[in-house]
Amino acid sequence: MANLLDDKIRQQIGEAFKELREPVQILFFGSKEQCEYCDDTLMLVEEVASLSEKLSVQAFDVDDDAEIAANYNVTLTPGLVIAGMDDDGPVDYGVRYAGIPSGHEFSSLIQDLILVSGRDSGLSPQTRDFLAGLKEPVMLQVFVTPT
Repeated sequence: MANLLDDKIRQQIGEAFKELREPVQILFFGSKEQCEYCDDTLMLVEEVASLSEKLSVQAFDVDDDAEIAANYNVTLTPGLVIAGMDDDGPVDYGVRYAGIPSGHEFSSLIQDLILVSGRDSGLSPQTRDFLAGLKEPVMLQVFVTPT
């Protein structure tokens, strides 16, 4: 299999992954139907995961594995869930990607893997207190589009 990332990028990511503390699993959700970037996305996350023994990938099909996809609220493909791993399996921290994480999103993917591995959001105590006081669920979505 040909690498999608050149040696320089692989080396930079390897250096960044020295910060990984705890295991992380990338849950990939694809579809056999009308998913233009599914194969490329799976190849990309498998290559990224190969750069650290603390990373792994598990692939699912949104149709064949509909219950699992629904459990993670994944409806778009390709879709990624960045989950911590412990003895009981994946721990969902709510980090999701819809579409291939290329361009600026690729840097965010690498950073999210490091953050989930550290098991700390980096939020200030004031922000944590504010969030703890919320009475209703909040969905935060960040959209990035290539320009």
